[in-house]
Amino acid sequence: MIRFEFLSRSTVARPGRAAYSALLGLVAVLLWPGASWGDELNSGDTAWMLTSTALVLFMTIPGLSLFYGGLVRTKNVLSVLMQCFALTAMITLLWILYGYSLAFDTTGMAAGVTNLRSFVGGLGKAFGSGITVDSMAGSIPETVFVTFQLTFAIITPALIAGAFAERMKFSAMLLFMAVWFTVVYAPVCHMAWSGDGAFFADRGVLDFAGGTVVHINAGIAGLVAALVLGKRQGYPQTLIPPHNLTLTVVGASMLWVGWFGFNAGSAVAADGAAGMAMLVTQIATAAAAVAWMFVEWVKHGKPSVLGIVTGAVGGLVAITPASGSVGPMGAIAIGAASGIL
Repeated sequence: MIRFEFLSRSTVARPGRAAYSALLGLVAVLLWPGASWGDELNSGDTAWMLTSTALVLFMTIPGLSLFYGGLVRTKNVLSVLMQCFALTAMITLLWILYGYSLAFDTTGMAAGVTNLRSFVGGLGKAFGSGITVDSMAGSIPETVFVTFQLTFAIITPALIAGAFAERMKFSAMLLFMAVWFTVVYAPVCHMAWSGDGAFFADRGVLDFAGGTVVHINAGIAGLVAALVLGKRQGYPQTLIPPHNLTLTVVGASMLWVGWFGFNAGSAVAADGAAGMAMLVTQIATAAAAVAWMFVEWVKHGKPSVLGIVTGAVGGLVAITPASGSVGPMGAIAIGAASGIL
């Protein structure tokens, strides 16, 4: 994004030069495709966010679907793929009907003021109200922002599904996810990401790309669901090995690639913050994969493909909330710690 500063000692002293500089600045804004004023559209930011949106959706279908599909038994592969696909469709509809509004409607919010709207948004944007081809979210169209945030809402329930893969009826899974999305995901998203006046944001909670909204949120839900369902029958007396690690590796690789949209896209701009988020995401993932591999090598005498992809995914998760705050050395530390611990 290009910005122009017109006032200096020389321009204050010479009004003619100030006017000349202002005219040049205006001409540059009109001619430069990436320049913007205020909330006007920035073509570079928009192009990057369109790409990031596709990358994050790619993480769920097919990335996460294949990652989970390779870990379950042969008879349940299609069940897992169906769950991820159906969740993508169902959450899309719920997001447009009311989810986006509950998460990002800021009506009644004010910095430092805690009220109902600090915890959940209103229904001012329900059914896509006010979202037009001309509405803006910063320097990108609001339509792009809505879709980008939708992909986060899609992958979070899909992550939870891995906690009870093979163990819940399809109809029960859909009902659980619909209720959880409404009463948990949307409010937590609002508290973290809706800006000034949001409960978490006002208290300095840092979540650059989903460490709280997506990963902690999904992790707690998955743990509670597993506890409610109880122990898996026959385990650990009967081992249940992954049926196809090729699928798992392909899925993990897709997650790694898609995660650049997840983290770097959360800058909501094509700028230095996005570039650093991309760099530290790559570094932390590599550090976690290598760390897990060497731990297995020491403990079991040889590394495994399941171990290295598990380490990589752990590194991706670990760096996500900090991807807007740390540099390369911090990324190595976070990745290595996630792979070892």
